[in-house]
Parts: sequence; C-alpha cells; structure tokens
Amino acid sequence: MNVRLADSGDFEVATALLEELGRATVTDETRDACRVLFAEHVADGDAAHLVAEDDGEVIGFCSLHFRERLNHPTPDAWVPDLIVTERARRRGAAMMLLQEAERRARTRGCWQLTLESAYFRTDAHRLYEAFGLDDNGKYFIKPLG
Repeated sequence: MNVRLADSGDFEVATALLEELGRATVTDETRDACRVLFAEHVADGDAAHLVAEDDGEVIGFCSLHFRERLNHPTPDAWVPDLIVTERARRRGAAMMLLQEAERRARTRGCWQLTLESAYFRTDAHRLYEAFGLDDNGKYFIKPLG
C-alpha cells in the first residue's frame, strides 16, 4: 500500500469515494464542471489531495487544505474529506493518509491539523482518536441552495 498526490486522472475514483462519504453525486450534467474544479484543486498550492493505493488500485482519498487564520502567523491544516472505500477498511490506508497529511502539515509549518467528520461516522472517530486527534469542536451548517 502507498500514498501519493492525486492528479487529474484520479477524478472518477476520487469522486466515487466522495460520494461514498456522502458528498453530492456527480451527474452527467455536472461532470464537466466538477472535472475542471477537481483539476484546479489538485493543482492548488494551498492544498494537497492524497490517494491511497493498494496494488495500483485507489482505495482512499484525503483532501488537505492549508488555511491562513487571522490569529496565527502560520497556517492550519484542514482535512474536510477523508474516505477509504468500505471493502478496504481496517487495513491501514486511512492511517497512512493521516500520517502523510500530518507530515505535509508539519513541513508546511502548520500550527494544527483539524479534521471534519459527521456524527454518525463513529468507527472513523475511533481511528481519529487513535491517531491522536481530540474531539474538540462542533460546526453548524445552513444549506444555501
């Protein structure tokens, strides 16, 4: 198993993984716009989108963003999306993705690493706690469309 940076060729598998996570489904009507957006994101210098591979097959995806905050001179690292396909879970891929995200955050000089997770993903929460992340917040959303 290995972790590498995602590239634009990973669009289909990454969006399928994001859909498995519960993100919006890419449709025939949205595919082209989503493909352009994905290519922009993987080229963004303030992000690192990672994939985990097992025997050449992408089985996991991690979106890592570096954000400037008004109260810190260094950025924070934010993981809004982390998913390993269900059939490949509990084999270490998520931990490898988190370790690579942390390595990149430390290299970038980030002061913290934060990760978002839905309340119902309790199995994932155990992994995050084993990784050393603390349940330290709550966020609110208001859909606008």
